[in-house]
Amino acid sequence: MLVIRLSAMGDVAMAVPVVAALRSAHPDLRITVLTRPFFKPFFLDIEGIEFFEPDLQGRHKGLGGLIRLFGDLRGLGIDCVADLHDVLRSKVLRTLFALTGHETARIDKGRAEKEAMTRKFRKKVVPLKTTFERYRDVFLELGCYLDLPPRMPRRERPIPEQMTALAGAKTGKWVGIAPFAKHKGKIYPTVKTDELIGLLSARYEKVFVFGGGVYEQQFGEFMQTRYPNIVSVIGHVTLDEELDLMANMDCMIGMDSATMHLCSLVGTPVVSIWGATHPYAGFYGYGQDPANAVQLDLPCRPCSVYGNKPCIFKDYRCLEGIAPQTIADRVAVVVGA
Repeated sequence: MLVIRLSAMGDVAMAVPVVAALRSAHPDLRITVLTRPFFKPFFLDIEGIEFFEPDLQGRHKGLGGLIRLFGDLRGLGIDCVADLHDVLRSKVLRTLFALTGHETARIDKGRAEKEAMTRKFRKKVVPLKTTFERYRDVFLELGCYLDLPPRMPRRERPIPEQMTALAGAKTGKWVGIAPFAKHKGKIYPTVKTDELIGLLSARYEKVFVFGGGVYEQQFGEFMQTRYPNIVSVIGHVTLDEELDLMANMDCMIGMDSATMHLCSLVGTPVVSIWGATHPYAGFYGYGQDPANAVQLDLPCRPCSVYGNKPCIFKDYRCLEGIAPQTIADRVAVVVGA
């Protein structure tokens, strides 16, 4: 079976529990995951998974490249294709396989239901099928039955050496925070994040700031100078090392973003902050406690599936209205301190 999921980070991470369940239910099935090399560490805990890393900027670029990619994949002896992405690139590949007699199935993203949830008026805000269930449906269509376990197991992982050098050995509670996301509708305001980190710093042995990019790195380094017990992870670890460090957190604070899903892979509880988006859309972290979703009940929410639409009030009240103390209190419940 060829499993296609090329991006984005959070969506690839959400495929991992389902592929793990597929492997467990069908140990004799040869599974090849088509994804970007950067995401390979997500799957390392699943035994017997093969990977094909496309060269999307070279050999496999453009329509001609997709035809070459099809030929390269066909040479692996593929019998069936599970398209967990359903974008133009995967549609072309899926169609080529279908035209040559291969069984294929694709994800139903539930676009109409999500549009009904996020429209301006008469919103239909009800729990939708989760992305994990939608992935599972693809495999069911291909005749592969699988049960989704309640959560990913929490395994002991080593603390990266460079983090031990920066933070020392772990003796108390460690809390991580990743207040960033791709779109503004999913980013906790900087001033409130500053206040929240101050509250956490006063209570826990270490507070780790996660993220990526120049601005986020500068923010993390500034927090280190502003409060005691703060360690900025940004720029110091690789992706697999970041997963190892997340596994050693007693709790993570994150947005509706990849961080929530990465923590879910290693069994770390997450207090998640929701603004323009909503857990009911199906993107809540795998195995995460719904009680740990911090959000406001506003008539304008949710206004977006992905958080990329501008606020109609221009003030992002869905995020501005969440008090840092509310988040800190929820963290205290999770870590028991």
